[in-house]
Amino acid sequence: MAKNILVCDDAAFMRMMIKDILTKNGYNVVAEAENGQKAVEKFNETKPDLVLMDITMPEMDGIQALKKIREIDSGAAIIMCSAMGQQAMVIEAIQSGAKDFIVKPFQAERVLEAVKKVVG
Repeated sequence: MAKNILVCDDAAFMRMMIKDILTKNGYNVVAEAENGQKAVEKFNETKPDLVLMDITMPEMDGIQALKKIREIDSGAAIIMCSAMGQQAMVIEAIQSGAKDFIVKPFQAERVLEAVKKVVG
């Protein structure tokens, strides 16, 4: 059974890249969100097995969205994505319940390794 994944990033090309990596490897991208607010809404609608979320986004950043999603579902599996130099935010994300993080620009292998580790 393919795992359902929600992809959240404010850059459309990043969402497209991640979606491409995931779908080519048998995962099902059930929804995409361009900011944290939409991520929380889409999470509620689709109840995905995993959320891949950028840290830096408009309206609501990834850390706030992570906390909101974890309030809705304390077992939610979330992997954060960040650019280099955001160590403090990555630490906060992990402390807030993120299962892993991927540094941009990503390599397909690293994305798949993190996804497999978290949802199999």
